[in-house]
Amino acid sequence: MLTHLNARREKTKLDEPMKTGIVSPHVAAAMSGLDFLVALRDGALIAPPFSRATGILPKEIEIGRIVFEGTPTEQFYNPMGTVHGGWIATLLDTAMACAIQSMLPAGQSYTTLELKTNFVRPVFASTGVLRCEGVVLSLGGRIASSEGKAFDKEGNLVAHGTETCLVMGQRNGASTHA
Repeated sequence: MLTHLNARREKTKLDEPMKTGIVSPHVAAAMSGLDFLVALRDGALIAPPFSRATGILPKEIEIGRIVFEGTPTEQFYNPMGTVHGGWIATLLDTAMACAIQSMLPAGQSYTTLELKTNFVRPVFASTGVLRCEGVVLSLGGRIASSEGKAFDKEGNLVAHGTETCLVMGQRNGASTHA
């Protein structure tokens, strides 16, 4: 049994549950995609609820390129005893879509139209941290595409994919809503 004598230690950010919520659409629309993503990473904006649920968080951000990391746990296992492909696809989708977001000006948003994922090797909780890089391939007026690659801690490719997104909002004074 822990007592006040042997249980004393400094609290760290890791001891506290991640605070999550939804950023106001007005706040999000006033920021460029790059500024929004940097603010999320740095904690200036509250993380979306899915970040706590999946453990997927941004690590590196620049225009047209982003890196997310996530550590899959047994809670994401499928009946075969491996991490469900949906968790890996979510990691890829997040990196590929946010790479596109990093290039959008204030007032624009996006949504995924198509996601293609290729699984290369199984992932287990013991695999540890996965690192996924998303890179923009093309950014047009309404359609953008990107690619992503997910690696384990040894640098082995575990999955890769491509994505197409619909860009919405104001661009050069013209609406791009569908």
